[in-house]
Amino acid sequence: MACILAILIYSGAYAQASAPNSQIEIGLLKYKGGGDWYSAARALRNLIAYMHDHTNVDLAPEPVAVEPSSLELFSKPIIFVNGHGNIAFSDEDVRALRAYFAAGGFMFANDDYGMDASFRREMKKVLPDAEFMDLPFNHPIYHVQYDFPNGTPKIHEHDKLPAQGFGLFLNGVMVCYYDYQADICDGWEDESVHGDPPDKRQAAIEMGTNVILYALSRGAS
Repeated sequence: MACILAILIYSGAYAQASAPNSQIEIGLLKYKGGGDWYSAARALRNLIAYMHDHTNVDLAPEPVAVEPSSLELFSKPIIFVNGHGNIAFSDEDVRALRAYFAAGGFMFANDDYGMDASFRREMKKVLPDAEFMDLPFNHPIYHVQYDFPNGTPKIHEHDKLPAQGFGLFLNGVMVCYYDYQADICDGWEDESVHGDPPDKRQAAIEMGTNVILYALSRGAS
C-alpha cells in the first residue's frame, strides 16, 4: 500500500511539475553515512544555467536538497547523487527509493572519488535484482543532443582508469546513470575551482545536459 501511495504521489507531483508556467526541480540527494552529499550544489547550478541557455527545458535555477525518505523526493523527476565518502540508506530510505524508481524517477550519480563501494552496496539494497551495466557507446544517452562517440568523457584522472558510464535498469528502463572514473560534475564547477581546460569543462557540461535530457524523455532502452 505504501508503494502504491508513493507512486500516486509521484505521478501527481510530476504532472504538476510538467504543467504550463512551472519549472522542473532537480533534487540533490541528502543521504546519510558521512559523505559530502552537498558538494555538488554550485556545480549543479552551473549545469542548470547552461541548460537554460541551450535547451528548451524549463528547470528551476536551484537544485533542491531532498532526503531519500522524504515525500518531497517524489516531486523531483531527477535526483543527483555526488560525493567523496560513505553513503548509507536506512530501511525507510531503501523503500522510498524503490518506490521512486517504480514510479518513474531517475537518479544521476557522479563518483567524485571515493563513493563507489558504498554507492554500489546501497543501491543493491534498493534494487537487489538489478546490476550496473556498462553502457555501449551507441546508447542514446551519448547522443541525445551532443555526440559522444567514445562514451562518457573523462574529466579528472583519479586512479587513471578509463571513464565508464553505467546504467541500472528496472523492467527494461534505465532508472540510474552512474559515471565512474570520469567525475563529470567537477567539470561543471567555475573554472577557478579545479582549473580544468575549456574543452574538458565543455565536454562535462554537454554530457550532463545529455543525461538530464535523456532522463526527461526516456522510454524503454
